[in-house]
Amino acid sequence: MNTSYPDTYKYYAEQMQELGKRLGGPMAGFGQLHEASVAGGALSSKMKELIALSIGITVRCNGCIAYHVHDALKAGATNQEVLETIGVAVLMGGGPSVIYGIAAMEAVDQFEKEGLD
Repeated sequence: MNTSYPDTYKYYAEQMQELGKRLGGPMAGFGQLHEASVAGGALSSKMKELIALSIGITVRCNGCIAYHVHDALKAGATNQEVLETIGVAVLMGGGPSVIYGIAAMEAVDQFEKEGLD
């Protein structure tokens, strides 16, 4: 497929900032929720990002895949950990999750090739 996941990540990061300017209250709340939800605790930030990725795959959200692959890798996830996360998503989401799991695999390859921002 011709999707650039690093470009997708950058696009949504920029658009979320713009939405935050236009819709400050809800987006500020969402930002606080996101930060608190992925902060390390009993589960590491890496594990929480992998969970978010598996949900993104099962709900068929390309933007979520780009964002959470990036953040999982940044949190220290390995290629194999992402692949196993895809496996869990396939278990829970069936055939459609295979397709979006392939997208996540492509995203890992692209971020590893281009590096993380």
